[in-house]
Amino acid sequence: MDISLALAAQPITDFSFLSLFLRADFVVKTVMAILVFASIWSWTVIVDRQFAFMGLQRKAKRFERAFWSGRSLDEMYKNIDEHSRDPMERVFISAMREWTNGRGNIGSDLQIVSLKERIDRVMALTVSRELSRAERGLGILASIASASPFIGLFGTVWGIMNSFRAIAASHDTNLAVVAPGIAEALFATALGLLAAVPAVIFYNKFSADTANYATRLEGFADELSAIFSRRIAGGK
Repeated sequence: MDISLALAAQPITDFSFLSLFLRADFVVKTVMAILVFASIWSWTVIVDRQFAFMGLQRKAKRFERAFWSGRSLDEMYKNIDEHSRDPMERVFISAMREWTNGRGNIGSDLQIVSLKERIDRVMALTVSRELSRAERGLGILASIASASPFIGLFGTVWGIMNSFRAIAASHDTNLAVVAPGIAEALFATALGLLAAVPAVIFYNKFSADTANYATRLEGFADELSAIFSRRIAGGK
């Protein structure tokens, strides 16, 4: 008789998580290790994105307060950090840079339209680039959320197969013989859900946060575009 099957056929009373892992065969252990790694990776992304979105909202409030304080755009542009990490400031910088470079050439209606289009284009590109940065990590959460239950299910199926092999080896369907293998199998499923559920919840949360921030950033770009339209029309 296979020694591993003979050992599996012995009654076992220790069902702690560590014991379930140590008793599992190589395949189930690999599945469990993958799921634990996925869970840790998921929480790393969750914590990073949570702090990132908190920072974005804080920076947006600070910049909007300064922007609507009554200071001139030129004064703000002179005092702003060209290497700012705030998306709103980057949108403002890109628009002001294009405005500064092009306002001296305003003459014909065609040049006015061309400058307005260039400002809108650079702001749209900057908004798109900043939103891509804000969405960083969401693909990882989506992959973990969708794949983890199936990886756990594979470990469960494999573990149950081992339980049937133990039954065949011992010729005994006693619960004490069957329970350890089933417990190992279900532990793999539990780990899969442990990795997937937080990933699903926070993926949906961060997707909503990104959409809300996108609305805020695009709204600011539209307001800035309107200000430049008035400036261009007034020749200022």
